[in-house]
Order: sequence, then C-alpha cells, then structure tokens
Amino acid sequence: HVLTEMGCTDVLCCVIFVIVILGYIVLGTVAWMHGDPRKVVYPTDSYGQFCGQQGTPNANKAILFYFNILQCANPTVLINLQCPTTQLCVSKCPDRFATYIDMQYNYRRNKSYWDYYKQFCKPGFNNPDKPVSQVLRDEDCPSMIVPSRPFLQRCFPDFITRNGTLTVANKTNFKDGHGKVRSVVDLRDAANGITSLLDAKEVGVKIFEDYASSWFWILIGLVISMLVSLIFILLLRFTAGVLFWMVIFGVIVAVGYGIWHCYWEYSTLKGKPDSDITISDIGFQTDFRVYLQLSQTWLIFMISLAVIEAIIIIVLIFLRSRVRIAIALLKEGSKAIGCIMSTLFYPIITFLLLALCIAYWAVTAVFLASSGEAVYKVMSTLPDCKYTNLTCDPETFSQSNVTKLCPGSQCTFAFYGGESLYHRYIFVLQLCNLLVFLWLVNFTIALGQCTLAGAFASYYWALRKPEDIPPCPLASSFGRALRYHTGSLAFGALILSIVQFIRIILEYLDHKLKGAHNAFTRFLLCCLKCCFWCLEHFIKFMNRNAYIMISIYGKNFCASARDAFFLLMRNVMRVAVLDKVTDFLLFLGKLLISGSVGVLAFFFFTRQIPVIQEEVPSLNYYWVPLLTVIFGSYMIAHGFFNVYAMCVDTLFLCFCEDLERNDGSPSKPYYMPPGLHRILNKTDQGGKKYAVS
Repeated sequence: HVLTEMGCTDVLCCVIFVIVILGYIVLGTVAWMHGDPRKVVYPTDSYGQFCGQQGTPNANKAILFYFNILQCANPTVLINLQCPTTQLCVSKCPDRFATYIDMQYNYRRNKSYWDYYKQFCKPGFNNPDKPVSQVLRDEDCPSMIVPSRPFLQRCFPDFITRNGTLTVANKTNFKDGHGKVRSVVDLRDAANGITSLLDAKEVGVKIFEDYASSWFWILIGLVISMLVSLIFILLLRFTAGVLFWMVIFGVIVAVGYGIWHCYWEYSTLKGKPDSDITISDIGFQTDFRVYLQLSQTWLIFMISLAVIEAIIIIVLIFLRSRVRIAIALLKEGSKAIGCIMSTLFYPIITFLLLALCIAYWAVTAVFLASSGEAVYKVMSTLPDCKYTNLTCDPETFSQSNVTKLCPGSQCTFAFYGGESLYHRYIFVLQLCNLLVFLWLVNFTIALGQCTLAGAFASYYWALRKPEDIPPCPLASSFGRALRYHTGSLAFGALILSIVQFIRIILEYLDHKLKGAHNAFTRFLLCCLKCCFWCLEHFIKFMNRNAYIMISIYGKNFCASARDAFFLLMRNVMRVAVLDKVTDFLLFLGKLLISGSVGVLAFFFFTRQIPVIQEEVPSLNYYWVPLLTVIFGSYMIAHGFFNVYAMCVDTLFLCFCEDLERNDGSPSKPYYMPPGLHRILNKTDQGGKKYAVS
C-alpha cells in the first residue's frame, strides 16, 4: 500500500538543489543589474546612443542610417553594428537619390534641398557652404543618399526586381558622391542577402496579419478541441472498449478515404498539362495551393497514407489480444480518474510552472546577452591607417595623435562588451543559465509525474474502491512529493538534464561543422548524437517508473530506480506489449481529436461552410491559422491524455507489484479490481498464476 508517513529522501541533493535555485536567483539579479535589454531592442548609433529611446534626443529617431553603405561588407556586419562608416539615428529613411555635391549646387537656388539633406547629417551640423572635401573628410554628411526602407530598424536600399533587372527607384545606376557612377549591383553586393531577408520580412508581416485577423477563430478552435478532449475522456470512463475500437476503425476508414481521395486527385491531374512538373522543379512556394496542382504531390500523399494504413492493420492483426488487455487497463484507468477527477486539471499547474521557468530563463538570457559597456573603436577612411579597429575613448580621442596621423578618423561605437571578470565569463554564465533551466523544467515534470502516480497508487492500493481511497488524494500526493521527495525528484531531473545539455552541445557542434570535410569527425558526432538520444529516452522511461515507486514506498531515487528496473525486467513482455499498445491507442486518440478539429478548421478557413461563410476573415495564407489550430489541438489533447498515460503506467506497475507481493489468499488478497483480475487470467485460488497470453 501507499505509505503516508515517510522520511526525507536524497537530502544532500535537496540541499544542493535549493542552493542552485538561490544561485540562479543571484545570477538573474546580477544579469538584471548589468544587462540592458534596450541594447537588443534598439539599434545604437556611432555615439553609443539608442535610436528611438523615449526621453532622449533620439526619441523620434528610431531608424539607424549608414553614411556609406558601400563600405559595409555583408548584412551580418550591418546587423552587428560594425560597419566602418558613421551611423546615425534618423526618423525616416531617404526616399530619393541625391549627392552632397548636387545638394550644394541646388542649395543656392532652393533652400529646401538642404532642409531635406541635413536630416541625414550629424546633429548640429548646419553649414551647407563648407567645402565638400572637408565635409566628406570629417564625415559631417553622407556623400550620397539612396532610396531605402527600414528593415530591422535600419535603412537598407529599396531593391526591386523589374523584368529580371535589379533596380532602386527604377534606376540601375547612381552617383556615389565622389564623381563616379556606380551600379545598383554594387549596393546589392554591399548588402548581400538583404533582398531575401526583405522577402522573408514580407512573409512574416503577412503571417502576423493573418494571426491578427484570425486569432478569435483560432481561440474558438482550441476551445472546441479542449471540449472534445474532455468529452472523449468522459466517454472513455464508461465505454473505453467501444470508443477505442471506434477510434481504431475510424482512423483506418479516415486513412482509407485519404488514399482514395489522393488517388482520385492524382488520376484527375494526370492528364492535365503542366501537372507532371516535379516538386523540385518549382522549389519552395509560400502558397501551398501551388503544390496541390501537381500530380506528384498527390502520389506522395497516397503512398505515405498507404504505408501508414498497412502498419496500423499489421499491428492490429498480430497484437489483437494485447489490444483487448490494454483496453481493460484503460477502463480501470478511467475508473481511477473518475474517482479522482481533479487529476485532469493538474496539467494546468505543470503548464504554469513551466511557463514561469521559461520566462525566467528567457529574461535572464536576454539580460546576460545585453550585459557590457559600450566599446568604441577607431574608424578611418584611409586604408593604411594602423589605428583602425583599435579601442579608443571618445572623450579624449580629439586630443590624441590618431587624428593627426589618420586625418578624418573617428572614435565611433562598435559593440557592447567589457574586460571585467564578469564580462569575460558571460558565455559560461549563459551555459549555467541553460543547465539550471533544464534542471528546473525536468524537476517540474518529475513533480507532476510523482504527484499523479501517488494519487493513482492510492486508488489501486485501496482494498475497497472507492471507500478506502484517502481524502484529497491529489493534494496529499503533491504535499508528500514536495515535503519528502524533493531531493529524489531533483536527482532524477539532474541526470536527465545533464544528458540533454550534452545533446544540445553536440547539436551546436554539428551545426558549426556542417561545412567541414572531415568525414570521421562528422561520423563520430553522428554516433554520439544517436547514443545520447537513446540514453535520454531510456533515462526518461526509468525516471518515470522510479517516480512511481517513490510515490508508493518513499525510498530514495537510486533504490526506487533499481526496484522499478528489476520489476520491469521480470515483466518485460507485459511492459513491451501492454504499455506500448496503450501508448499507441492514446496516440490514435490524439490524432483523431486534432485531425477532426483540423478538418473543421480547414473547411472554415477555406470558406467551404456556407452557413458561416461570411464570417471567415480575409487571409494571405489560410494554412497559418489552420496549422496553429491543428498543433494547438494536438498539444491540448496531449496534456489531457498524459494524465491517462501516467494513470495506466502507475496501475500497471502496481499490478506487477501486487502479483509478486500477494497470492490471492485471505491473508494476502490481491488489490487489483475483479474485472482486471479476470481479464488478465489470474485466480485467487492457491496463488496459482498464469502467464498473460
């Protein structure tokens, strides 16, 4: 039976865990003191001032302007604010081609030329009669301006491709302000990759617009999925067998219909012109309807669905008896949840705790990333200046020899950094932030698993159900887990977190070495990733069962993990069949819920429901809200069904323990319900046991 009076387990790990949490709070506080998220939110000009920050002269100047974008090598340099040219905060980007020479010539006839041009000059400079050579030497004003538009709060040339020709404001050439005529291609090379980024931004804006116009209907879809999940669970309590056979055959019929529909579409498109173009020929398209016009797309869909159908049918043929036993476990799980209905809503607590962990980690990471003082470096237009890129002090720079040896050089802002001990170990602190975050997340999940296991174990070990079930089993289990087993849960979570941390590092190394030609290194990394993936899933499985044993007997983590492991090994066939078949059935339920809600959303967003056709918002991409509803529905169903999965796992482990500790005699009666006892072919007479067929 479940022990209600327990002693504290893994006290040392509990103390370490509490100390780490206190240290994590200190880390967040230090990061908050040194960091400044404005460095991430706002771009910074050459004087270290934020563009668009309220309460400063740049409050209405939220965009960064580059004096000479031709000096910038690539977009990465631009985004990192290390382009060797003066950078200035402006209220808007230039909308025309102009040079300082042309402006000075036209200024004598019309003052408005200077009024427009000076907004891109240094603040306080108001001398349009200053010689051009001195203006360009001192970088008081840019030598030229080009039509631009803001991207990432920075002015980039407004590239437009017309009839295959790259243009800026319908021009292919422009004056650079130094007496030369340059091609627009030079601007593209200076800002290489920006055109694709701008296209990505346009897609992002359209997606945001779709979310803004359809969020209400997305929310309704998610509420419907939650109600369907609840109804599914309530029906499962009374008609688990019938409902799950309906789910299984419903999925078979649905996949079969999908195969027929794909074949019909394939045969219809087969005879049409241009339908035999392959997917690789048209490349990636944001409008998915383009792919639906290809016969190859429907052929791929048909083959994929046929493979899925074959797998489902083969599994049912060879494991039909196991499926019946799994349904019996689910029925018993339904009864357990029916007696402890509060367990259905425990995932909300887990979700809130996980949201708190993610929010704290993200805020700490941003503050750590934005820690550091402004670093200024010498920027010179002279190619042979030996002081270029050396650190400088803007307050004393004008009195130094650099201005004499390198005329026109400036001490401008480069990036944020520092040489203190704290700044040198920012990367290490980010790794610590990640590791503790993983630890807290896994501890939160472990706490939920142990709490649910304790509640369901109290149901199983009640000899008379539901009379002998203790009051408030979920709250009691939660209190026991926190009071006595924090150390054990933290120990298991730490082991899992270390493995996940190593996996993240391996993924990072693999990403960095993608361009490497060392085949052995790539092979070794691939093997390590595979091994640690298997190790992570094995540890998750063992931790889950260890937490069940902890909730029942109150032993420490290592003893509970050992007991769970040998108990499962002694019942390895039951574990392999019953547990996995149950997972398979629950997975089919998730698919049915998310699929049915997804089909409903598809017909709604594609205006195929006449009754509410007028209510459908105008969308750029109908698949944006559709995929959101499908994914959200699956996650909601996953949250509810996880409670069922934990219930079945707990009952199964209790059942195995019950068989080993009791023999069905009056002195040692079985605690399993009669229905489960009958289906699993057990007898109370003489302790005789039959193997599960």
